[in-house]
Amino acid sequence: MGTLNMLGLAKRVGARFLLTSTSEVYGDPLEHPQAETYWGNVNPIGVRSCYDEGKRTAETLTMDYHRGLNLEVRIARIFNTYGPRMCIDDGRVVSNFVAQALRKEPLTVYGDGMQTRSFQYVSDLVEGLMRLMEGDHVGPFNLGNPGEFTMLELAQVVQEAIDKNAKIEFRSNTEDDPHKRKPDISKAKKLLGWQPTVSLREGLPLMVTDFRQRIFGDEKDNTGALSI
Repeated sequence: MGTLNMLGLAKRVGARFLLTSTSEVYGDPLEHPQAETYWGNVNPIGVRSCYDEGKRTAETLTMDYHRGLNLEVRIARIFNTYGPRMCIDDGRVVSNFVAQALRKEPLTVYGDGMQTRSFQYVSDLVEGLMRLMEGDHVGPFNLGNPGEFTMLELAQVVQEAIDKNAKIEFRSNTEDDPHKRKPDISKAKKLLGWQPTVSLREGLPLMVTDFRQRIFGDEKDNTGALSI
């Protein structure tokens, strides 16, 4: 409904509309890596389907406004993104691992830890969205980092960055958890001239610094004033 309302507003004021969709439209993909031409493998009545199908419906509405009412639209399918200022307890895997390691808690890995994700640093995503909005192509475009990590590998990268002795705790996997997730960004490279530049090992320490300050409290800066 929010997408529908914003599409109506964009039509009334003549604005260009950006839909930030998601890699979740691909569901538990049977194609790897996932290109924009792939229609997905989504369970329409599963525990994740409200989000998956909601985003798929949002893409449908956006393209209907584009085709039927000539509204200028852009569609980005965003893959896992991380960086400073994320909610510490938002339940996302990078946030979970970083917060758990800083708090000396076990890193919770669901299932066998062999499911994969691709992680892009927030500045790369912002650059991709800007190029998309300033360009002439509707999309959809995959915006993500093709660097693919298993959950165990991600946990190990977090251990390296924060605490080499951090424990890993395995738990039962969540239902309909996608096994593979990796973007094919050929289209974004060709039409937007975009590709990510920040690797996980480069970006993660920047997020760790931010999380450490917010979890444990900022120290006084050199002027004696508390940083906010």
